[in-house]
Amino acid sequence: MNLIAPLLSPDSVVADRSISSKKKLFEHAAGLFENIKGLKQQEVFDSLFERERLGSTALGFGVAIPHGRIKSLSEAAGAFYRLKPPLEFESPDALPINLCFILLVPQHANELHLQILGELAQMLGDSGMRERLLSAAPAELYEVLTTWTP
Repeated sequence: MNLIAPLLSPDSVVADRSISSKKKLFEHAAGLFENIKGLKQQEVFDSLFERERLGSTALGFGVAIPHGRIKSLSEAAGAFYRLKPPLEFESPDALPINLCFILLVPQHANELHLQILGELAQMLGDSGMRERLLSAAPAELYEVLTTWTP
């Protein structure tokens, strides 16, 4: 099992969503985490937005991993978005993103945070995995993400 599988539920995998800006993406994710995890929308939005102000969380190749620390969170949580059309995200390769994993971790989860980010970068850095995520039917995305092995 990978470190990513426990972070997701079928409700936290969003397929083929049209979102017009980073701000709208973070607003949508904040609402999603409020519904799924009971987190405060404003806290989630602020955490993601503050981290993004430090520099883009886009990796290139159409991938971004926005992340934030949440005081009221007891364990890491995630949401995956496949965006259509792709969203401009200030990527190092100047390509818009279409695959986005949003990671939230507890305020003091340094080691775990880094391990999960490393595994996400490994997973989404693999061109074959990106292709699987882009071509999978919406109903298959959750399974593709949770059965991936590092």
